[in-house]
Amino acid sequence: MSSTATEVTTSPSASSSSTPDKKYLYLAGVHVTHSIALPMHNHIAKSLSLPWTFINQECPTINDVVSLFRAPTFAGGVVTMPYKQAIIPFLDELDPLVTQIGACNNVHLTPEGKLRGTNTDWRGIKGCLLSGTTRGENERRGKSALIIGAGGASRAAIYALFAELECAEIYVVNRDRGEVEDLLKDAQAYATSEKDRQLRIRHVTSVGMAEELSAPFYVVGTVPDFEAKTEEELNARAILETFLRKEEKGMLLDMCFKPRNTRILRMGRENGWKAVEGTGVIGYQIEEQWRLWAGAGQDGRKAVPKEEAWDVLRKAAEESTAINF
Repeated sequence: MSSTATEVTTSPSASSSSTPDKKYLYLAGVHVTHSIALPMHNHIAKSLSLPWTFINQECPTINDVVSLFRAPTFAGGVVTMPYKQAIIPFLDELDPLVTQIGACNNVHLTPEGKLRGTNTDWRGIKGCLLSGTTRGENERRGKSALIIGAGGASRAAIYALFAELECAEIYVVNRDRGEVEDLLKDAQAYATSEKDRQLRIRHVTSVGMAEELSAPFYVVGTVPDFEAKTEEELNARAILETFLRKEEKGMLLDMCFKPRNTRILRMGRENGWKAVEGTGVIGYQIEEQWRLWAGAGQDGRKAVPKEEAWDVLRKAAEESTAINF
């Protein structure tokens, strides 16, 4: 049976038969059935002549994720909401990116068989933001940026915007003040890692504050698509609209892609922003993910067929009934 973007394959049990080299890669999280990454990753595995299968695996608890990753047939994993922070204590090793960013979205095996966590989300965010600039370069170094949300994905966005795109200040718009306080605590990791530059994060809590601040050039949405209803949600949406209505426009990325045309993307386009949908975040991570999982492109091994993989990803995005509505 051919793979579809919303296919979910049942995770193999310990007693199920498999060839000695048969391995499994997982997208582990909640509400992952709509993910369009499955056919792309399976195409890559086939092109690399690896008997591996990528599975969109629903995991009601963090223990379910850990059980998958500790199985002898595990080859690699993508961690998504709501476990990008929860997975960290269950791993054997963390690379410096996880320590600094405070979130893990990719797990791979070390040569010793240990579970090691890293973060590749920032690569997807950076790639998407630069894809919409005139020359694919960081044209507005030193400008401000804006992040919508303060969960696990927002931490990768901060890294991309500060460490990679060199934004001077990052505004945060979020309905939950406690989440922002946790984000600010995690951001203290940057205080000692960047000697020449200090991370500046500002929690924007009112329309009045937004009106007084300069326009951001990069905007990154890191929350699910939803209709604002509560007082806190309506206030956050009004703050975002205030920024988007400013005269100076820039790049807007919404990491959410269910649906592809989110409320945030529509708001950005209506106000003259260059909007980039979140499906591209997947594509810009694949080379690093497969290097970690299978050594692709290293020591004479075949590299990821990047253009082919992108074609499969785009086709899955266009055909998926789960995200086109």
